[in-house]
Amino acid sequence: MNSANRTWRNWGRSVAVTPLSVERPESVEALQLSVKRAAAAGRRVKAVGAGHSFTGIAAAPDVLLQLDKLQGIIDVDRERRRVRFQAGTRLYRIPGLLSGLTLAMPNLGDIDRQSLAGAISTGTHGTGAGFGGLATQVAGLTLIQPDGGLLTVDDGDPLLPAAALGLGALGIIADVTLQCVPAFALQAQEESELLADTLAALDRRAGSTDHFEFYWFPHTDRAATKSNTRLPGSAPLHPRPPLSRWIEESLLSNSLFRATCAAGAAVPALIPPVNRAAARLLGGHGYTEASHRVFTQHRTVRFREMEYGLPADRLPAAFAAVRQLVEERAWRISFPLEVRWAAADDRWLSTAYGRDTAYIAVHRYYREDHREYFTAVEEILLAFGGRPHWGKLHSLDAASLAPRYPRFNDFLAVRNRLDPDRIFANEYLDQVLGP
Repeated sequence: MNSANRTWRNWGRSVAVTPLSVERPESVEALQLSVKRAAAAGRRVKAVGAGHSFTGIAAAPDVLLQLDKLQGIIDVDRERRRVRFQAGTRLYRIPGLLSGLTLAMPNLGDIDRQSLAGAISTGTHGTGAGFGGLATQVAGLTLIQPDGGLLTVDDGDPLLPAAALGLGALGIIADVTLQCVPAFALQAQEESELLADTLAALDRRAGSTDHFEFYWFPHTDRAATKSNTRLPGSAPLHPRPPLSRWIEESLLSNSLFRATCAAGAAVPALIPPVNRAAARLLGGHGYTEASHRVFTQHRTVRFREMEYGLPADRLPAAFAAVRQLVEERAWRISFPLEVRWAAADDRWLSTAYGRDTAYIAVHRYYREDHREYFTAVEEILLAFGGRPHWGKLHSLDAASLAPRYPRFNDFLAVRNRLDPDRIFANEYLDQVLGP
């Protein structure tokens, strides 16, 4: 179904595009028809989910496909704990859909607004040195090809490592089969610590804790740490009281933080004292809840983000260099740096392909100019062997990306075979993969 032309913007307000047409297919058959019709007319076609990528990876110059009506479970393989979902299913809906099956996703990022297809296609990940990103949970998927046909890629298919994290370049995803695990709980401990103490114990904590991450607030000597330990689904839960949860997630992390970001943008001198106060407030909490309630947070403060995956053993030196940069430039940065981990995997375009990985993510409030800060940090992270998150801001092109991914040229060969006419291309894919 076509709708009137309108400008589409992503969540971070870093991308805007006015497609020639917008379609909202209500079935896979309608989705196939949309792709076939666009290809026949020589138009490029892109599917969008929640628009949570900061890059233009989902920008549709010609035909925009919104998959909000393609949500839910298609079928379940109970014996192998595999569940097939429609591609437009939002991540925040999946725990409820899996609850009746006493299953869960093995890992999640801290934001769950994305569509399933969008999350795997951009390399979304959580944290945990023993766990891969969301694309590693993919046991199969179905791609709609330029002629409208269906290409099924199952577990064991040599195409799966390319298609499970395909940047939207190999076709429109119609469904995704996830390898799930028995439902589990997480025992969470959040602390405010001296940054020096956190850095001194990084290897031990990242290696011995199921899911560890930390945030450093610039202009402070403190870190906010999060340590999550996996427990059986039958473990007794000790959730945060509703008022405590509201204070932490709604008041402090969203309403108050939005106000301080706006104030800091207007008066940068306010940022250091605000950061020092925030770094001490975010800690001293312990609770046990269902996994998805611990992994994810609800964020409403808009920002821009850049994130690079580094060889895990190079994290300490890279972090020290970024910290020194912020101090030398005397910038006033309101958002904390986020540090996470992931296990090596076999997805060709994964930031963790073939190596245990640590991530450094930097952010800026969306009403502030991020460019000088991100450019300087990017230069450092590239020098330490960094690979950019596909859905977050970076400056790299195909020529500079190819040496960083051992299977990059293999992926291009698959793309040339499946989409020789570049029906699924856009400006961003031309940048990172070549025309």
